[in-house]
Amino acid sequence: MTAPPPSLAEVELRDVRRALASSGLLLDVGAARLHVRGDSQALARQLGAVYRCFPWQPGGGEAADVHVVLHQARGLRRWWRPQVVLRIDGAYPFEPFPADSPLPLLEWGCNWLIGRRLNDLLLLHAGAVERDGAALLLPAMPGSGKSTLTAALSLRGWRLLSDEFGAVDPTTGLVQPLLKPVALKNASIEVIRGLSREAVIGPAFPKTRKGTVAHLAPDARAVAARGIGARPVAVVLPRWERGSPTRWEPVSPSQAFSALAFNAFNYNLLGEVGFRTALRLARRCTAWRLVYSDLDDALAQLDRVWPGLVAGAVHGPQA
Repeated sequence: MTAPPPSLAEVELRDVRRALASSGLLLDVGAARLHVRGDSQALARQLGAVYRCFPWQPGGGEAADVHVVLHQARGLRRWWRPQVVLRIDGAYPFEPFPADSPLPLLEWGCNWLIGRRLNDLLLLHAGAVERDGAALLLPAMPGSGKSTLTAALSLRGWRLLSDEFGAVDPTTGLVQPLLKPVALKNASIEVIRGLSREAVIGPAFPKTRKGTVAHLAPDARAVAARGIGARPVAVVLPRWERGSPTRWEPVSPSQAFSALAFNAFNYNLLGEVGFRTALRLARRCTAWRLVYSDLDDALAQLDRVWPGLVAGAVHGPQA
């Protein structure tokens, strides 16, 4: 048998830099493949921190869904307040970032491209985790605490499918992994760091348009299963609210449908396929709105009701 490739964390940093500067790296995140190239000096180390468990796959650009190049800004900006820029198909759709911050620029750029190109899937703006072969979807607007709750669940025995995309296959109905590092912001960085010794969090990047950002690395179990989808059984609309007791509010199928359609990147583009996929989710999944301030209490309540949901019980958390 052929030995599996080493993980990115096991490869010498100089080899990662050499690959990025030449044929690039292929990052297989499940439902998509990312091809990354660039001469940014900081990129290799930052990729190794948050994609550490992903297999080492130099080259492979011909097999990728998304192609990006990060390179040092030319001219004066190469020396004075150096910057890094992101090139996509010959264009530069994002403002430059400081030269020591290529990772958040790469993540936002790749997410932007995924949201526009993977139109064989309904792409919900949602966290997605799996347990016992079944998926929980967490659709929400930015600032709701979605990423914090998704990250916390992934550190408490749930398999991370995605922080950003609830990727639903219209044909099978399964939620497919789009496994990228979880983007944590501001206070949530230390909340997740303190939640588990298993949390591997990359460098913090202050003064982005979203404040300070750091990324939680997916663990080896999630990476190994990134090709395996899961049957969705529940939708939870999370909202962190300072000082609030943990509160569950039942959501009707019609309200769930509206939330899913509103939080989908490509619902309108998919037309009837998007409508039928969202409708099927709303009809088949039990749904609630979760308002919380105590993360541990919210996690404990989800753990308590989950076995019944997987078994098909109609009763979940009490309002």
